[in-house]
Amino acid sequence: MGDSFFNCCYFPPHPPGEEEHPRSRVHNESRMASHPGHISPDKRFLIIFDFDETIVDETSDDMVVQTAPSQHLPNWLKDTYQQGRYNDYMQRVLGYLAEQGVTESDIRGVMEKLPATPGMLTLFQFLRSRPSHDFEVILVSDANTFFIESWLRRAGARPLFHRIFSNPATFNRDGRLVLRPFHAHDCPRCPENMCKQAIIREYVTRRTQERGRPYQRVFYVGDGANDFCPALALGPRDVAFPRRDFPMHRLITETHESMPGEFKAVTVPWATAEDVVQRLRKIVTE
Repeated sequence: MGDSFFNCCYFPPHPPGEEEHPRSRVHNESRMASHPGHISPDKRFLIIFDFDETIVDETSDDMVVQTAPSQHLPNWLKDTYQQGRYNDYMQRVLGYLAEQGVTESDIRGVMEKLPATPGMLTLFQFLRSRPSHDFEVILVSDANTFFIESWLRRAGARPLFHRIFSNPATFNRDGRLVLRPFHAHDCPRCPENMCKQAIIREYVTRRTQERGRPYQRVFYVGDGANDFCPALALGPRDVAFPRRDFPMHRLITETHESMPGEFKAVTVPWATAEDVVQRLRKIVTE
């Protein structure tokens, strides 16, 4: 069988656009992407998770609206949304919530109550139960670090993840959650603040150099349209796990039909994350 795409092809030293922001990698690693402790170099597999509607069964950006007066946003604010500029829109939403007296505690409380998708906690337990050399686990999400960290810590799942890549979000002195874009890039498929493929390419390249060898396989678990772009970089030994009948699954299916051979990874749709566990159990015993 062929190698993972990530094992054999050229990777740019930085995600597109990072050259214009030379401190972004240091900032992302030190403030929002790092998990304390050394990552063992002998991990066989890399598994990548999305967050919204993949790990949790809701969209965190939608659920934060529950903290607003009457649990809805005014039409004038909703009308400011522009295609491809969702990150900018959410900055305005978070500013509005702060003006309405919404606190850090209010937002954290909503995030902590987000339900896990069916079977996801079982999948996390499976990953934790495996020998230490099996899985390196990272999270790549277009949500934000505060939402994600709040949920993971409440669920007791934070130690599972070696890195979290998401839009940085911190509270300022006025109690407002300030959201910033993750990076700049030139990918035409993705929103202007984040290309997940660029993030993963840079990460895998750097980790391969640090490890002295590539991963045997890369797995990607997602649901949305912005999970399709990174999945395109997977190779024939890798596995894409799209949530069944969600946008990522539909885009993969359409690509198979319109451009046979363009999407190279094995595709395993899932309705419950236990479907992912079943496939991983087979792979780790090969």
